[in-house]
Amino acid sequence: MIQPFVYPSALLIAGVDEVGRGPLVGAVVTAAVILDPARPIAGLADSKKLSEKRRSALYDKIVDNALSWSLGRAEPYEIDQLNILHATMLAMQRAVAGLHIEPDMVLIDGNRCPALPMRSMAVVKGDSRVAEISAASILAKVTRDREMTELDRSFPEYGFAKHKGYPTAFHLEKLAVLGATKHHRRSFAPVRQVLER
Repeated sequence: MIQPFVYPSALLIAGVDEVGRGPLVGAVVTAAVILDPARPIAGLADSKKLSEKRRSALYDKIVDNALSWSLGRAEPYEIDQLNILHATMLAMQRAVAGLHIEPDMVLIDGNRCPALPMRSMAVVKGDSRVAEISAASILAKVTRDREMTELDRSFPEYGFAKHKGYPTAFHLEKLAVLGATKHHRRSFAPVRQVLER
């Protein structure tokens, strides 16, 4: 069993997570969340382990009850210029900068931190151990999934609403036949190979 992450309760903690490092299309989306200890939110968990309906309900609760929350992003052209790791760090910096309250400490899901003006720490499996990171993972996932559903309306033949831009067999097949949209990440191998043909 994963041990929950323990930190001093007096500190103002922001949790940060990202969604969308693996897809071939769209932005990488990040969120930063400072929860209100006086208004706890039941049921927070890693967004990947929740149903779409549950995520959506929690999204509304987080937005209504958090002390502060913010979204950050890096667009496909930035991912192509910087690479996915550096673009993710940039998107995390943008999410933290967007908070209207400055946290004492930022806890980031994973094993590395972006450069930030306040103390920060990476927490492996943080989305299952830290409520603030769970909340951030839910905001980021719901936001990105909604963007993919929106993109699906413009490009219904690619099936973005179903696979959310990940390199499924269906997506790769459509990419090979139809070519890349302007929203595809040109530096990712399957897209690059299609463009080079």
